[in-house]
Amino acid sequence: MISKTQINKRIKKKINPEIVETINLAKKNNLLELAKKLSGPSRLYKNINLDELDKLKDDKILVVGKVLGSGEVSRKIKISALAFSEQARGKLKKAGCEISKIKDEIKSKKINEFKVVG
Repeated sequence: MISKTQINKRIKKKINPEIVETINLAKKNNLLELAKKLSGPSRLYKNINLDELDKLKDDKILVVGKVLGSGEVSRKIKISALAFSEQARGKLKKAGCEISKIKDEIKSKKINEFKVVG
């Protein structure tokens, strides 16, 4: 387990203000595991393709990283991630999937329903 103090030290190294805001929201809502993953090095963020997401059995998926557009999605799922490639965004909308930013899901207090990937 990581403390809020350690997360604060890690935040100082972050440049992207959106990621800093997301980490602070996670920390404020006692989502310390998520804050730990987000405050870690960005090279550890998971880039995941659509075909990998389609293989997962969960209907609500949280990606600590970026969703890429390789492959197809054959079912409606709800995905929350730090970022989506344009190709992935288009394919997901075409398949009828819901997409959102992690920050928005934390604000809506529905983040605990998601299976974390990455």
